[in-house]
Amino acid sequence: MSASPPAAWLDVSFTSQDGLRLYARHYPAVAASSGRRPVLCLPGLTRNSRDFHDVAQVLSTDPIASRDVYTLDSRGRGASDHDPDWKHYSVPVETTDALDFLTARDLHGAAVIGTSRGGILAMMMAAARPTGIGAAILNDVGPIIERNGLARIMAYVGRIPVPADWAEAARMALDMTREQFPHLTSADADALARQWFNDANGKPVPAYDAAIAKSLTLPDGPMPALWKQFGALSHVPVLVLRGGTSDLLTETSVAEMGRRHPNLTAHTVPDEGHAPLLRDAATQAVIQAFLQRTDAATG
Repeated sequence: MSASPPAAWLDVSFTSQDGLRLYARHYPAVAASSGRRPVLCLPGLTRNSRDFHDVAQVLSTDPIASRDVYTLDSRGRGASDHDPDWKHYSVPVETTDALDFLTARDLHGAAVIGTSRGGILAMMMAAARPTGIGAAILNDVGPIIERNGLARIMAYVGRIPVPADWAEAARMALDMTREQFPHLTSADADALARQWFNDANGKPVPAYDAAIAKSLTLPDGPMPALWKQFGALSHVPVLVLRGGTSDLLTETSVAEMGRRHPNLTAHTVPDEGHAPLLRDAATQAVIQAFLQRTDAATG
């Protein structure tokens, strides 16, 4: 009788300063990872740790440079507790949660992969604790957030109907992503549905607290720029991933980020919008190579 293969991840939980139980996955390095920078993945506004499953597996099982990877559910998302006060669904509070998680797990010089809002958290983490992170990967986010892209996101937060079953959830995922992700297959859509929704007794249910919508506002004037926060990353290497059809991060913004940052690498993911799924081999290879360069730079 053969033994069952080990699980890809370990369930982790920790308690926030205000008493919420927050959930994360730990994908352990398959080999001794001395000198390999650990990774903390932070998802987008309504997303969760499942978004990073594919890239986390690749990074933790790399035969040459395996490393520990952690993927965090921010409060109110995924398997983390909902906050009874919607005002706590804020960048400052979620930044504190992420920094506390680094401390709780004793993660030094970690690389943060931040998708959308997760990338904003990475910038804020660097500003709040300059020595707290050692590298950053910003997935389709930068100091300039395009108003149209943000308005599109705000239009569906808390308003997506709950599908009757997983087949309907997959159809919904395919319909909602067709414009920005024109080449997704039905298998891709099924995987997205499993990321977007939690499973409750075999049925899809919301994977985030609808009260998050209350925390969102669209300013009347120009969107505030986050160049000061981005500048906090100037002492660490940065990789910027941009979806080729993104409506949140423009090529012009990426170019200006490169002009201002002394050690920035940029990569465009073709035929993907906001935000790249980090499932294609080419993007995963770019991430692997970037992290290995930061390993070598720190000796």
